[in-house]
Amino acid sequence: MELVKQWYARRMDEWEYHLATRSTDRVVRPFDWGGEWMERWPIRPSCPGSDVESRLRELNQLAIERSSEFFDYEPPGDFRLEGDMVRFTSAVETPYAENNIVEARYFPAKRRWKRGNKAVVVLPHWNSSPGQHAGLCRAIAEFGISALRISLPYHDKRMPRELTRADYAVSANVARTIDATRQSVIDVRSCYDWLQSRGYEDLGLVGTSLGSCYGFLTSAHDERIRVNVFNHCSTHFADVVWKGLSTKHIREGIQDQIDLDRLRPVWDCLSPVHYVERFSRMKKRSFFLYATYDTTFPPDLSKDVVERIAKSGASHKLVVMPCGHYTLGESPFKFALGYQIISFLKRNL
Repeated sequence: MELVKQWYARRMDEWEYHLATRSTDRVVRPFDWGGEWMERWPIRPSCPGSDVESRLRELNQLAIERSSEFFDYEPPGDFRLEGDMVRFTSAVETPYAENNIVEARYFPAKRRWKRGNKAVVVLPHWNSSPGQHAGLCRAIAEFGISALRISLPYHDKRMPRELTRADYAVSANVARTIDATRQSVIDVRSCYDWLQSRGYEDLGLVGTSLGSCYGFLTSAHDERIRVNVFNHCSTHFADVVWKGLSTKHIREGIQDQIDLDRLRPVWDCLSPVHYVERFSRMKKRSFFLYATYDTTFPPDLSKDVVERIAKSGASHKLVVMPCGHYTLGESPFKFALGYQIISFLKRNL
């Protein structure tokens, strides 16, 4: 039996590495504090004349302490449904015109199964293509729950012309990565404004990988979201970037300038670990998943966040899949996951 386990682990690692290295357009970009991005945030450091790293550390602590203010926004007033696409102007303005228009694909519930006004926002993974997660959305809609699949900042049509990947969402630019995360949370919250305007009352969220991180931050700051699905989960944002196979090229761009102990506090406000208590106070029902052979979201980080959720008393279900980060999207694992998600949503939303 032990030999079988060892063979299976090697097979998973090989398969995961193959899938993770298919992309040949990853670019190692230079490290940048991105201090100019801090001027766009609603919170200011007490010592504006200090060095940029010190200001970022202070701003992260202030953003955690005053997170309701940091993730607050003015709801957009230009929602429009064009075919199956919902479009609106992001409440967070960036220097990139393409990124300032939010797009979300709408999958209305099939009437024969429809029960009540239920809807979920689906947050895809980092560097997802426009068609990915559409199959999951269709399946959710087939069982009577409408789905709204959002294009995350710097993805799809929101990607600046100089890019081929969503590099500005997570990158070696520290403050821009924070800004992209803040924009993601606010854009997703805006999607719930549109859903409510359409009469939806029972609201949920399905996030995968980076979308899971964004989703947790969103749900921790929005009481409207009653039910959550988090596919891949972790505690510290910096640790995933530093240790994960998918972000190896980002580490290569920053490791000569900063180490993990210095990176954590300047990305602290992006880490779900700091919002577990806030999240648990809202009495939500949540589904957490991690993969045994994940080389992108290391399993020890996933176990840590789940243990913290359990200690907080938050209602949750845990599923551990015998695969990796990328292989979760392959057969047969993706079908098992789809079944788990839809079953959970049907029972709890």
